[in-house]
Amino acid sequence: MASIDSVTLEVTDTTDAQRFYTTAFGLGPELQLRASDATTDGFRGFTLSLTVSQPATASALIDAALAAGATSLKPAAKSLWGFGGVVQAPDGTIWKVATSNKKNTGPATREIDRIVLLLGASDVAASKRFYVDRGLAVAKSFGRKYVEFDMPSSAVKLGLYGRRALAKDAGVDQDGSGSHRIAIAGDGGRFADPDGFEWEAAPLSAGMLVGH
Repeated sequence: MASIDSVTLEVTDTTDAQRFYTTAFGLGPELQLRASDATTDGFRGFTLSLTVSQPATASALIDAALAAGATSLKPAAKSLWGFGGVVQAPDGTIWKVATSNKKNTGPATREIDRIVLLLGASDVAASKRFYVDRGLAVAKSFGRKYVEFDMPSSAVKLGLYGRRALAKDAGVDQDGSGSHRIAIAGDGGRFADPDGFEWEAAPLSAGMLVGH
């Protein structure tokens, strides 16, 4: 297993969700949507991040998401590592939009450089071993706190973060129960990881996506 082709968000209303993502971030094959009424409550244990080139672009995407109905969890602001903010989509998915640059180099665009899926792990070291055993190579690792996998050909990058730390970074309480409301499609087949995140075979055709 070396790549993620797409992630599927399970939403109550696919029409509303598609309208939101079209307006907020744009659509393309990395982000699929499907209807689900699975019970979920509180933090779902993951976040999706959009990495962009400059603060103006981050602000533009966050503003578009808020205008489309998202809720602000962390207002866009400068930090030690760069600039960014966190919003929660109407379907409940948490999105972070960020850049490592603190200064603008040009006009704001809607260009997204990377899409990153961060999974909140109850035991980062155990989940790291699980994914390494399934063929993923580690790009960065900070003990039991954070792991980033080397996935150069992947449409969506994958990282592991301690569940409590990930919730704090997102600006929410770590408590949550029920469905994660996400499925991950890649070249590794169907399985579930130690925290119950479901993986499935990549779809044969492209659908809806967060894109450029």
